[in-house]
Amino acid sequence: MAGRLSLPEEELTCSICCNIFRDPVVLKCTHSFCGPCLQQYWTGKRGRRDCPLCRTQNLDDPIPSLTLRNLCECYVQEESQDVEGSGGELCCDPGELCPLHGEKLKLYCLLDKEPICVVCHTSRKHKQHDCCPVSEAVVDVKERLTSALSSLQEKKELFENMKKNYEDTVTHIQVQTRFVERRTREEFEKLHDFLRVEEESRMEALRREEEQKTAEMRRKMEELETDVSRVSETIRVLEEEMSQEDISVLRNCRRTLERANIPVEDPVMASGVLLDVAKHVGSLSFQVWEKMQKIARYNPVTLDPNTAAPWLVLSDDLTSICDSDEKQKLPNNPERFDPDTAILGREGLTSGKHSWEVDVGDNTAWVVGVAKESVKRKEKVNSVLKNGYLCVYFYHNMYFAGTSPLTRLGLKRNPQRIRVLLDCDEGRVSFYDPDNNTHIYTFKHGVTEAVFPYLWVGCQKCPLTVQPVDVSLNVAEYFKQVGVLNCMVLNTVH
Repeated sequence: MAGRLSLPEEELTCSICCNIFRDPVVLKCTHSFCGPCLQQYWTGKRGRRDCPLCRTQNLDDPIPSLTLRNLCECYVQEESQDVEGSGGELCCDPGELCPLHGEKLKLYCLLDKEPICVVCHTSRKHKQHDCCPVSEAVVDVKERLTSALSSLQEKKELFENMKKNYEDTVTHIQVQTRFVERRTREEFEKLHDFLRVEEESRMEALRREEEQKTAEMRRKMEELETDVSRVSETIRVLEEEMSQEDISVLRNCRRTLERANIPVEDPVMASGVLLDVAKHVGSLSFQVWEKMQKIARYNPVTLDPNTAAPWLVLSDDLTSICDSDEKQKLPNNPERFDPDTAILGREGLTSGKHSWEVDVGDNTAWVVGVAKESVKRKEKVNSVLKNGYLCVYFYHNMYFAGTSPLTRLGLKRNPQRIRVLLDCDEGRVSFYDPDNNTHIYTFKHGVTEAVFPYLWVGCQKCPLTVQPVDVSLNVAEYFKQVGVLNCMVLNTVH
């Protein structure tokens, strides 16, 4: 309809009776109501004349609004024409009508959480219940639905991100597997090469000894053959002399007896002619193991790549880290430091004494020490005692101990290495310069949870490297009344 009013119905509805205005009046606060509805509302207020909506007091009488009245009458006429034009059928959806009273559902009961009509509002079921227009309830519900939808969308995004993280983790596990396979094969190939060379060396030594012993025996055999020939010749001569008769035997007997009485040493088996089998096979595996120390490196601390920050470049033997500008694509697992450029050792320490050395070289920004297992790894915090770290710093050409506040350390020289001595039982962490055994600092702090070797690097100039230690094998003898017990002791020497 071309001349249809553009005002929505709620603009022409009394907020007291929720119907189209009848004899509308306007208060000084500009709110409009049906004249009879307002008078009935004020009657129940015992002389108080406040606005039903904003509670503003009104001393003056309400002013009739002819304009609003005309608009309401036009609206009612248009609604009537629409009903007649549709053959007397309702112009609204049956779902918008009250199933009990057939009236349009214009109100929403806030207590019962359901739409109701004006008649329902005055019934026993909904009497004195707080209600609001359906349009307002729709807005409120849509706001709540929007909030719930936003929360679910955030949850969905979180799930999708976690799924992507799991997918990346699966890919990284495959990368780790290939790395471990390669490193394992390389290390075993070194051992195989060593064992092959050692085996060939021992076989060559065995062949040389065999040839030497065999040659000696052959020389002895040749000497014996000469002796046998000489004795055989003497025997032949004696037999010939004995075959002669009478005077002939007497004539040559003196010379023959002298020849027969020439002293000949009895053959004796010399000592040491056999192979020294015990030398070749006695404690063979131990002898090989002992020689293997030359190629086997032992590091008291193995760095854990699963804790390394994405910016760190870790050496293949897991003993050295270097800072970089490129952030690697790694799983954001709980153990990993991010954003701090730090890493932990693999083994947590809870008891006993432990020691390791870190080569800091000419690095201009580093932190060395231990960290508690509970330290925050997804926040950038200072590596100080109150945050769970027991460390020494080198930053801006100054040395500090990680106390709160920091303790400035007055070192006379720049150490190239830092030795960490951890005594879990006594609750001590000490730092030394191993080149001159100078004490740097000692923390006295009880170890109540596992602590891990900790490195932080903020300079790309040179890496931080955990130094290997020399390994020695000693045999210790313990004498007891019941006998002697030999015990093998493995010592590590810095």
